[in-house]
Amino acid sequence: QVQLVESGGGLVQAGGSLRLSCAASGRTFSRYAMGWFRQAPGKEREFVSAISWSGSSTYYANSVKGRFTISRDNAKNTVYLQMNSLKPEDTAVYYCAARRSAIATLNRYDYDYWGQGTQVTVSS
Repeated sequence: QVQLVESGGGLVQAGGSLRLSCAASGRTFSRYAMGWFRQAPGKEREFVSAISWSGSSTYYANSVKGRFTISRDNAKNTVYLQMNSLKPEDTAVYYCAARRSAIATLNRYDYDYWGQGTQVTVSS
C-alpha cells in the first residue's frame, strides 16, 4: 500500500512557475513508476507526465513538453513536477499516481494509487 500526498499548487500568473511535490509513504517507493495527471472542470482526467522507477525514462503530454519537467528522489520518496511558462489552460487539479511497475505509462487506468490532488490556477 502506498499513500500519496501532493503539495505545491496555488495561484500563479500566466508565464509563471510552480513546483509540485508528491510525497509517498512506504519503503518500496523506488519500485513504483510515477505519473502526474490533471483534471479541469468538466473534463476527463488527462495524462501530464510520467517517470520510470529509476528515473531514466520520462514521458510528457505534447501540451506540456518543453515547459514541464518531472523528476524523482527515491531517497526522499518524492516525485516532482516543475512547471514553467504556465498558461491559463494548465489550470486544473493535479494528481500524483503510482504504478506497481518499473515502467511508466500514459494510461491513467494503469496506475494503482492516487493522491488527493492539488489545485493549480493560472490567471491570464
